[in-house]
Amino acid sequence: MKRDDNWRFNLAILLVVLSGIFYLLHYLIFKDRYYIFYYPLLDIAFLPIQVLLVTIGVDQILNAREKKSLLQKLNMVIGTFNSEVGSDLLRLFLQFDKSPENLSRLASIDKDWTDQKFSRAFHELRSLTYNIDSRRGDLDALKKLLMTKRNFMLRLLENPNLLEHERFTELLWAVFHLTEELTHRPQTLQLPETDSAHLSGDIQRAYGLLVVEWLVYMQHLKNDYPYLFSLALRTTPFDTSASVIITHG
Repeated sequence: MKRDDNWRFNLAILLVVLSGIFYLLHYLIFKDRYYIFYYPLLDIAFLPIQVLLVTIGVDQILNAREKKSLLQKLNMVIGTFNSEVGSDLLRLFLQFDKSPENLSRLASIDKDWTDQKFSRAFHELRSLTYNIDSRRGDLDALKKLLMTKRNFMLRLLENPNLLEHERFTELLWAVFHLTEELTHRPQTLQLPETDSAHLSGDIQRAYGLLVVEWLVYMQHLKNDYPYLFSLALRTTPFDTSASVIITHG
């Protein structure tokens, strides 16, 4: 037996001995064998139910705390991604969107938005069809950004906590795939129409996932970190008139 376990064994022996001493004292004082045998057997009969109730209760408490801790870690990872890549990536993606007005609702996010408003916007975005044309925006700037942040995104993919967040993992893979597509093209000008269409599809996939993840993260900031939410509103990629400078109270 390991030395670290000795105290548990000694404690168990001590508690059993103490219990035996108290039962012996009870018998010597009251001479009541019926009480000594009846109530312990009654307690033992109920013991499996007690163990069941305690196990379920403790398990639920531990799972809730573990889930909350994991969610906090994931939100930190997502926040780092948005600060390092996500916001700049959205600004570039918007150049390729032939119907950016479909996302005008996101430009109206403010401190008064409720969870219901976020929920409605989330469901609208999940069903929205994006109209992307890879020839409308600056593919070279997009390629440069993604290549610069490639190692950063690879490190994010190595984070085991992301296995619990399928939507964000899917986003990373979509962005990483787009990075690979652009990296293997020495030049992005005068591409064949078929290749441009292929890149449009890759951008559209990453764009749709990124917009949804950005909205979910904004809701998290509003509910848990109002000061970060204020900064995010003043630097939103969906409002060209937004300014980080605070000009009114």
